[in-house]
Amino acid sequence: MRSPPLRITVNVVARQVHSSVAARRPRRSFHLTTAASLPRKRSFFTSNPYLSSQAGSDDAKPYEAPRNGEQPGPAANASPVAKRKPTRATPTKNSLRRVAIIAQQPKRGSEGMAGIDAAEADPSNMISATCIAEAFNMPVVLEILSSHGFAIDPDGTSFDAAEVVHARGVNGGDIFVFPSGTIVTWSLPPDVVTKQILRAAEEPHPEKLREVEDLEFTTDNGRETSTLKGDVVVLGTRKEHKDGDFLDTTLAKIAFSSGLARSTKLAVLESALTSYFESTRNIPALLSQGAGVPLSRKFILQKTGELLSLRAKLNHYSELTDNLPDIFWDSRSELGLEGYYDQVGRALDVNVRIRALNQKMDYAQEIATVLREMSSEQHGTRLEWIIIVLIFVEVVFELRRIVIEYKERAMARELGTEI
Repeated sequence: MRSPPLRITVNVVARQVHSSVAARRPRRSFHLTTAASLPRKRSFFTSNPYLSSQAGSDDAKPYEAPRNGEQPGPAANASPVAKRKPTRATPTKNSLRRVAIIAQQPKRGSEGMAGIDAAEADPSNMISATCIAEAFNMPVVLEILSSHGFAIDPDGTSFDAAEVVHARGVNGGDIFVFPSGTIVTWSLPPDVVTKQILRAAEEPHPEKLREVEDLEFTTDNGRETSTLKGDVVVLGTRKEHKDGDFLDTTLAKIAFSSGLARSTKLAVLESALTSYFESTRNIPALLSQGAGVPLSRKFILQKTGELLSLRAKLNHYSELTDNLPDIFWDSRSELGLEGYYDQVGRALDVNVRIRALNQKMDYAQEIATVLREMSSEQHGTRLEWIIIVLIFVEVVFELRRIVIEYKERAMARELGTEI
């Protein structure tokens, strides 16, 4: 085949080059796009990893192909979940406020919350107060502790044994025994000497009715004075650490222990009053229905005596209502023992609880007064019926006498007429 002439080929090539150079590209019209018409970006927060996208973010990472043997999943391109606000920290296990609330609630059994917490906590930094009796025979307490090898008053506090007995074990733990029937231990389990001291107890409480309260403590070698920070007792041991003098630290322990023992004793009275209300809770309902109360005079007198005994234990026969126990009257003011005692009392709402307990006793006294009035009324009604029956019997005998006399007169008249 004959090839095309060279002239024709050059003309075709030149025509194509001219058309490609002279032709202009079509212009694109640009216009302002409103925000409403823009496509929606997935930059909003979502907890769904499939909906969260990094395509619209500045720090987005490009898609990476799965490696050999790996399966692509949503976690590969999922954006990190936004940090949320951390939850509130759990309150301290042995919070003073919590101790006060538990003390005001009815006791649920021997396995109470205080016992559980005491078992879980480390006894080396715990203060445990246990009320096991109405009172202690303090000379017998001294004899028991001495016979078991405890050092009596090792720091020379010179307190009278009738006010408090301080003993220390071989491991350095302290035991404070108060005449109110309460034992407070520092760095020792509460049951170390409980069984032994029970021999000195007067009117011991059953085990299920004992009240136990726990509190944490720590030491600070840089402080000279002690304090209560939040829920922890901070003992200032600067003098003890510097000079080896344990006296001020022991006095502070006695002050804190006395305040905690006061709260434990008050908790026993609160539990006793709760039991009293449980035994008389049906009486207001019976009275509201208009029915008589089928209670014996002995039961009413017994409940009245229980209430009077509780009120006397709270207000007369103990130092619960005193602002400062007699044990601290002669202490040096620079030690601030009364301040430690007041700190524990304020933290445990002791004064508020005493006021509430007296108000509850006033209500219980009203119920007892109503019962006594009803009992007196029933007794008076019974006496009235007895008098009515006696009068009726007397009337019957008198009528019988009159009838007999009438018959005798009638028989005498008949005999007289016949004669």
